Amino acid sequence: MLLRCGAKSLDLSSPKIMGILNITPDSFSDGGVLYRNGQVCLDVVLKRAEAMLADGADILDVGGESTRPGAATVSEQEELDRVVPVVEALVRKLGALVSVDTSTASVIRESALKGAGMINDVRALSRDGALIAAASTALPVCLMHMQGRPQTMQNAPHYDDLIADVLNFLKLKTEICLAAGIGRERILIDPGFGFGKTLAHNLALLARLSELGILGSPILVGLSRKSLLGQLLDRSVDERLPGSLALALAAVERGASIIRVHDVAATKDVVSVYNAIKNSAK
Repeated sequence: MLLRCGAKSLDLSSPKIMGILNITPDSFSDGGVLYRNGQVCLDVVLKRAEAMLADGADILDVGGESTRPGAATVSEQEELDRVVPVVEALVRKLGALVSVDTSTASVIRESALKGAGMINDVRALSRDGALIAAASTALPVCLMHMQGRPQTMQNAPHYDDLIADVLNFLKLKTEICLAAGIGRERILIDPGFGFGKTLAHNLALLARLSELGILGSPILVGLSRKSLLGQLLDRSVDERLPGSLALALAAVERGASIIRVHDVAATKDVVSVYNAIKNSAK
């Protein structure tokens, strides 16, 4: 499948790697690395992005609002100030395919004007104006499942039927997008690991990830350095690379098309080995 991303395309016939660029002071893993003292460190962002591209990232995901539990609220103008100049620089200076991790209509529109190629929304276009803004860009959109909202999503999440609930949510959001004029070929889905889910939920969801294929949309997953690894392995955030790689491999084996990660080079090796083994069997 060839995903049209504005001026660029992404060949999803094999798994692709999305490198994470958090332009925030408070993201759970790398907050404050690219945004310090109230401003974006653009030179640092460009160096990090250039290294990710050299390591094999196919797409860079830029986010200006942390969605970890308890994260501070970010104003619309602050998010615009953080994200839009970075998108412009990544496209103009590096020629990168850029995804924007946002739920805000104005950020969607302005990022698209600066050359962004994808919208990645943890709130599945539920904020005011986001659906119309996304439809107007003609860009692909990733719809993520989340139970509750970031500030409270981990307060005892419960499901009567985990897989059915996730499938029904994503099916409904897909239908809303289709009705708004967003073609099915522009829609990706993300089951939302860590967003309103316990350790048991996350493991069960990954084990049955292939069942989401019934929706007919490419699957994007974000499992890198997540707290489920802290619970499972008793590892701090900076000790979770081996666990993250195991999760990435499990995801691609179960049909994930895009793996969203912090550690691009190591994940690229995993995906390359997976592809070599898979192709040898043809």
